[in-house]
Amino acid sequence: MAKQLPAKIIIWSFLLFVLVFTLFPVLISVLGSLKTNAEVTAGGTFFPQEWKFSNYLEAWRQADFARFSWNSLFISTMTTVIALLISSMAGYAINRREFPGKRFYMIVQASTMFISIGAVVLRPQFELIVAMNLNASLWGIILILLGSHAAVFFMLIGFYGSIPRELDEAATIDGCSFYGVFFRIILPLLRPGLAVGALFQFRNAWNEYIIPLVFTMTNPKMQTLTVGLANLRYGYNAATQTHLMMAGACISLLPILIVYVFANRSFMQVTAGSVKG
Repeated sequence: MAKQLPAKIIIWSFLLFVLVFTLFPVLISVLGSLKTNAEVTAGGTFFPQEWKFSNYLEAWRQADFARFSWNSLFISTMTTVIALLISSMAGYAINRREFPGKRFYMIVQASTMFISIGAVVLRPQFELIVAMNLNASLWGIILILLGSHAAVFFMLIGFYGSIPRELDEAATIDGCSFYGVFFRIILPLLRPGLAVGALFQFRNAWNEYIIPLVFTMTNPKMQTLTVGLANLRYGYNAATQTHLMMAGACISLLPILIVYVFANRSFMQVTAGSVKG
Protein backbone atom coordinates (compact mmCIF):
# COMPACT_ATOMS: atom_id res chain seq x y z
CA MET A 1 0.00 0.00 0.00
CA ALA A 2 2.85 2.37 0.85
CA LYS A 3 4.50 1.68 -2.50
CA GLN A 4 1.33 2.70 -4.35
CA LEU A 5 1.01 6.01 -2.48
CA PRO A 6 3.56 7.99 -4.56
CA ALA A 7 1.94 6.81 -7.80
CA LYS A 8 -1.51 7.86 -6.56
CA ILE A 9 -0.18 11.26 -5.50
CA ILE A 10 1.29 11.80 -8.98
CA ILE A 11 -1.93 10.73 -10.70
CA TRP A 12 -4.17 12.89 -8.51
CA SER A 13 -1.80 15.85 -8.85
CA PHE A 14 -1.92 15.52 -12.63
CA LEU A 15 -5.72 15.25 -12.64
CA LEU A 16 -5.97 18.30 -10.38
CA PHE A 17 -3.71 20.26 -12.72
CA VAL A 18 -5.83 19.27 -15.75
CA LEU A 19 -9.00 20.25 -13.86
CA VAL A 20 -7.64 23.69 -12.94
CA PHE A 21 -6.22 24.21 -16.44
CA THR A 22 -9.60 23.33 -17.98
CA LEU A 23 -11.90 25.24 -15.63
CA PHE A 24 -9.80 28.39 -15.19
CA PRO A 25 -10.81 29.96 -18.55
CA VAL A 26 -14.46 29.20 -17.79
CA LEU A 27 -14.16 30.81 -14.37
CA ILE A 28 -12.52 33.90 -15.90
CA SER A 29 -15.38 34.17 -18.41
CA VAL A 30 -18.06 33.84 -15.72
CA LEU A 31 -16.43 36.46 -13.50
CA GLY A 32 -15.79 38.70 -16.51
CA SER A 33 -19.46 38.52 -17.46
CA LEU A 34 -20.30 40.07 -14.09
CA LYS A 35 -17.91 43.02 -14.43
CA THR A 36 -18.30 46.37 -16.12
CA ASN A 37 -16.77 46.73 -19.57
CA ALA A 38 -14.18 49.19 -18.24
CA GLU A 39 -13.12 46.76 -15.52
CA VAL A 40 -12.77 43.88 -18.00
CA THR A 41 -10.77 46.02 -20.41
CA ALA A 42 -8.47 47.45 -17.74
CA GLY A 43 -7.86 44.08 -16.06
CA GLY A 44 -6.01 43.85 -12.79
CA THR A 45 -8.92 42.41 -10.80
CA PHE A 46 -9.99 38.80 -10.39
CA PHE A 47 -13.37 39.26 -8.73
CA PRO A 48 -15.77 42.00 -9.88
CA GLN A 49 -15.64 45.20 -7.87
CA GLU A 50 -19.34 45.57 -8.63
CA TRP A 51 -21.39 42.50 -9.52
CA LYS A 52 -23.32 43.39 -12.70
CA PHE A 53 -25.93 40.67 -13.09
CA SER A 54 -27.74 43.02 -15.44
CA ASN A 55 -25.13 42.15 -18.09
CA TYR A 56 -27.04 38.95 -18.80
CA LEU A 57 -30.31 40.78 -19.40
CA GLU A 58 -28.56 43.32 -21.61
CA ALA A 59 -26.82 40.60 -23.62
CA TRP A 60 -30.10 38.72 -24.01
CA ARG A 61 -31.84 41.87 -25.26
CA GLN A 62 -29.16 43.18 -27.61
CA ALA A 63 -28.41 39.86 -29.31
CA ASP A 64 -32.07 38.81 -29.62
CA PHE A 65 -31.21 35.62 -27.73
CA ALA A 66 -34.78 34.34 -27.69
CA ARG A 67 -34.92 34.04 -31.48
CA PHE A 68 -31.32 32.92 -31.93
CA SER A 69 -31.59 30.36 -29.12
CA TRP A 70 -34.64 28.84 -30.77
CA ASN A 71 -32.83 28.67 -34.13
CA SER A 72 -29.80 26.99 -32.54
CA LEU A 73 -31.97 24.59 -30.54
CA PHE A 74 -34.02 23.61 -33.59
CA ILE A 75 -30.95 23.08 -35.78
CA SER A 76 -29.02 21.16 -33.12
CA THR A 77 -31.97 18.96 -32.11
CA MET A 78 -33.02 18.04 -35.63
CA THR A 79 -29.42 17.45 -36.72
CA THR A 80 -28.87 15.18 -33.72
CA VAL A 81 -32.06 13.16 -34.16
CA ILE A 82 -31.63 12.62 -37.90
CA ALA A 83 -27.89 11.90 -37.60
CA LEU A 84 -28.53 9.29 -34.88
CA LEU A 85 -31.21 7.61 -36.99
CA ILE A 86 -29.00 7.50 -40.09
CA SER A 87 -25.89 6.43 -38.17
CA SER A 88 -27.64 3.72 -36.16
CA MET A 89 -29.31 2.18 -39.22
CA ALA A 90 -26.14 2.37 -41.32
CA GLY A 91 -24.04 0.97 -38.48
CA TYR A 92 -26.44 -1.93 -38.01
CA ALA A 93 -26.32 -2.83 -41.70
CA ILE A 94 -22.51 -2.58 -41.76
CA ASN A 95 -22.07 -4.67 -38.62
CA ARG A 96 -24.66 -7.35 -39.33
CA ARG A 97 -24.69 -7.75 -43.12
CA GLU A 98 -22.32 -8.35 -46.02
CA PHE A 99 -23.08 -6.56 -49.29
CA PRO A 100 -21.22 -5.20 -52.35
CA GLY A 101 -19.59 -1.82 -51.73
CA LYS A 102 -19.44 -2.23 -47.96
CA ARG A 103 -15.70 -1.53 -47.79
CA PHE A 104 -16.03 1.44 -50.13
CA TYR A 105 -18.80 2.90 -47.96
CA MET A 106 -16.58 2.62 -44.90
CA ILE A 107 -13.75 4.38 -46.74
CA VAL A 108 -16.07 7.22 -47.78
CA GLN A 109 -17.31 7.64 -44.23
CA ALA A 110 -13.76 7.68 -42.86
CA SER A 111 -12.64 10.20 -45.49
CA THR A 112 -15.20 12.73 -44.26
CA MET A 113 -13.46 12.63 -40.87
CA PHE A 114 -9.82 12.83 -41.95
CA ILE A 115 -10.05 14.95 -45.10
CA SER A 116 -11.11 18.51 -44.34
CA ILE A 117 -11.52 20.95 -47.23
CA GLY A 118 -13.26 23.58 -45.12
CA ALA A 119 -14.23 26.80 -46.88
CA VAL A 120 -13.57 25.32 -50.34
CA VAL A 121 -16.98 23.63 -50.35
CA LEU A 122 -18.98 26.52 -48.90
CA ARG A 123 -19.95 27.96 -52.26
CA PRO A 124 -20.96 24.61 -53.84
CA GLN A 125 -22.95 23.83 -50.72
CA PHE A 126 -24.69 27.18 -50.85
CA GLU A 127 -25.49 26.79 -54.56
CA LEU A 128 -26.86 23.31 -53.89
CA ILE A 129 -29.12 24.59 -51.12
CA VAL A 130 -30.34 27.45 -53.35
CA ALA A 131 -31.11 24.96 -56.13
CA MET A 132 -33.19 22.96 -53.64
CA ASN A 133 -35.01 26.14 -52.50
CA LEU A 134 -33.84 25.62 -48.92
CA ASN A 135 -31.80 28.82 -48.61
CA ALA A 136 -34.65 30.58 -46.81
CA SER A 137 -35.11 27.75 -44.31
CA LEU A 138 -33.19 26.33 -41.39
CA TRP A 139 -33.44 22.93 -43.06
CA GLY A 140 -30.71 23.97 -45.47
CA ILE A 141 -28.26 24.35 -42.58
CA ILE A 142 -29.46 21.08 -41.06
CA LEU A 143 -28.89 19.24 -44.33
CA ILE A 144 -25.29 20.51 -44.56
CA LEU A 145 -24.52 19.70 -40.92
CA LEU A 146 -25.76 16.13 -41.38
CA GLY A 147 -22.66 15.50 -43.47
CA SER A 148 -20.57 15.41 -40.29
CA HIS A 149 -22.15 12.32 -38.73
CA ALA A 150 -19.23 9.95 -39.49
CA ALA A 151 -17.83 10.16 -35.95
CA VAL A 152 -21.17 9.03 -34.51
CA PHE A 153 -21.37 6.30 -37.15
CA PHE A 154 -18.05 4.74 -36.14
CA MET A 155 -18.84 5.22 -32.46
CA LEU A 156 -22.07 3.23 -32.82
CA ILE A 157 -20.31 0.50 -34.77
CA GLY A 158 -18.16 -0.03 -31.68
CA PHE A 159 -21.29 -0.40 -29.56
CA TYR A 160 -22.81 -2.86 -32.06
CA GLY A 161 -19.76 -5.05 -31.60
CA SER A 162 -20.71 -5.57 -27.95
CA ILE A 163 -24.29 -6.66 -28.74
CA PRO A 164 -24.40 -10.45 -29.23
CA ARG A 165 -25.57 -11.63 -32.63
CA GLU A 166 -27.50 -14.39 -30.88
CA LEU A 167 -30.13 -11.78 -30.05
CA ASP A 168 -30.73 -11.19 -33.75
CA GLU A 169 -30.98 -14.90 -34.44
CA ALA A 170 -33.39 -15.49 -31.55
CA ALA A 171 -35.61 -12.60 -32.64
CA THR A 172 -35.57 -13.80 -36.26
CA ILE A 173 -36.63 -17.29 -35.18
CA ASP A 174 -39.50 -15.70 -33.26
CA GLY A 175 -40.69 -14.06 -36.47
CA CYS A 176 -39.11 -10.59 -36.38
CA SER A 177 -38.10 -9.06 -39.69
CA PHE A 178 -34.75 -7.35 -40.28
CA TYR A 179 -36.24 -3.96 -39.36
CA GLY A 180 -38.21 -5.46 -36.49
CA VAL A 181 -35.02 -6.81 -34.96
CA PHE A 182 -33.39 -3.42 -35.28
CA PHE A 183 -36.20 -1.30 -33.81
CA ARG A 184 -37.50 -3.73 -31.17
CA ILE A 185 -34.34 -5.49 -29.99
CA ILE A 186 -31.15 -3.70 -31.01
CA LEU A 187 -32.15 -0.06 -30.73
CA PRO A 188 -33.17 -0.26 -27.03
CA LEU A 189 -29.83 -1.91 -26.23
CA LEU A 190 -28.03 0.86 -28.08
CA ARG A 191 -29.23 3.61 -25.73
CA PRO A 192 -25.82 4.24 -24.10
CA GLY A 193 -24.20 4.66 -27.50
CA LEU A 194 -27.04 6.85 -28.75
CA ALA A 195 -26.75 9.08 -25.69
CA VAL A 196 -23.01 9.57 -26.14
CA GLY A 197 -23.43 10.13 -29.87
CA ALA A 198 -26.22 12.63 -29.21
CA LEU A 199 -23.98 14.60 -26.88
CA PHE A 200 -21.20 14.96 -29.45
CA GLN A 201 -23.52 15.61 -32.39
CA PHE A 202 -25.55 18.19 -30.46
CA ARG A 203 -22.40 19.94 -29.26
CA ASN A 204 -20.93 20.13 -32.76
CA ALA A 205 -24.14 21.50 -34.26
CA TRP A 206 -24.63 23.97 -31.40
CA ASN A 207 -21.08 25.34 -31.69
CA GLU A 208 -21.01 25.55 -35.50
CA TYR A 209 -20.31 29.09 -36.67
CA ILE A 210 -19.12 29.31 -40.28
CA ILE A 211 -21.99 27.47 -41.99
CA PRO A 212 -24.80 29.34 -40.15
CA LEU A 213 -22.94 32.60 -40.76
CA VAL A 214 -22.71 32.05 -44.52
CA PHE A 215 -26.21 30.68 -44.94
CA THR A 216 -27.92 33.44 -42.93
CA MET A 217 -26.20 36.53 -44.35
CA THR A 218 -29.28 37.49 -46.35
CA ASN A 219 -31.72 36.52 -43.60
CA PRO A 220 -30.63 37.69 -40.13
CA LYS A 221 -33.74 36.19 -38.53
CA MET A 222 -32.31 32.73 -39.24
CA GLN A 223 -29.05 33.39 -37.39
CA THR A 224 -27.97 31.00 -34.67
CA LEU A 225 -26.72 31.83 -31.21
CA THR A 226 -23.05 31.56 -32.17
CA VAL A 227 -23.57 34.07 -34.96
CA GLY A 228 -25.67 36.32 -32.76
CA LEU A 229 -22.92 36.42 -30.14
CA ALA A 230 -20.66 38.13 -32.65
CA ASN A 231 -23.18 40.99 -32.82
CA LEU A 232 -22.38 41.77 -29.18
CA ARG A 233 -18.79 42.63 -29.98
CA TYR A 234 -19.51 46.27 -30.71
CA GLY A 235 -22.11 48.51 -29.12
CA TYR A 236 -24.06 51.38 -30.52
CA ASN A 237 -21.01 53.67 -30.29
CA ALA A 238 -18.68 51.10 -31.89
CA ALA A 239 -17.19 50.39 -28.47
CA THR A 240 -16.06 46.85 -27.71
CA GLN A 241 -18.50 45.12 -25.33
CA THR A 242 -16.33 42.36 -23.93
CA HIS A 243 -18.44 41.99 -20.78
CA LEU A 244 -21.61 41.36 -22.81
CA MET A 245 -19.83 38.86 -25.05
CA MET A 246 -18.74 36.95 -21.97
CA ALA A 247 -22.28 37.05 -20.59
CA GLY A 248 -23.66 35.80 -23.89
CA ALA A 249 -21.07 33.03 -24.03
CA CYS A 250 -22.06 31.89 -20.53
CA ILE A 251 -25.71 31.78 -21.55
CA SER A 252 -24.89 29.75 -24.64
CA LEU A 253 -23.14 27.12 -22.47
CA LEU A 254 -26.32 26.21 -20.58
CA PRO A 255 -27.91 23.92 -23.22
CA ILE A 256 -24.65 21.98 -23.60
CA LEU A 257 -24.45 21.51 -19.83
CA ILE A 258 -28.06 20.31 -19.72
CA VAL A 259 -27.45 17.78 -22.51
CA TYR A 260 -24.30 16.59 -20.75
CA VAL A 261 -26.19 16.03 -17.48
CA PHE A 262 -28.71 13.79 -19.23
CA ALA A 263 -26.04 11.90 -21.22
CA ASN A 264 -23.47 11.65 -18.43
CA ARG A 265 -24.61 8.26 -17.12
CA SER A 266 -24.19 6.71 -20.55
CA PHE A 267 -20.44 7.28 -20.72
CA MET A 268 -19.69 4.30 -18.46
CA GLN A 269 -22.53 2.03 -19.52
CA VAL A 270 -22.35 -0.98 -21.82
CA THR A 271 -25.21 -2.90 -23.33
CA ALA A 272 -28.41 -3.08 -21.32
CA GLY A 273 -29.07 -6.77 -21.94
CA SER A 274 -27.30 -10.10 -22.09
CA VAL A 275 -27.79 -13.58 -23.48
CA LYS A 276 -28.40 -16.51 -21.17
CA GLY A 277 -26.79 -19.76 -22.10
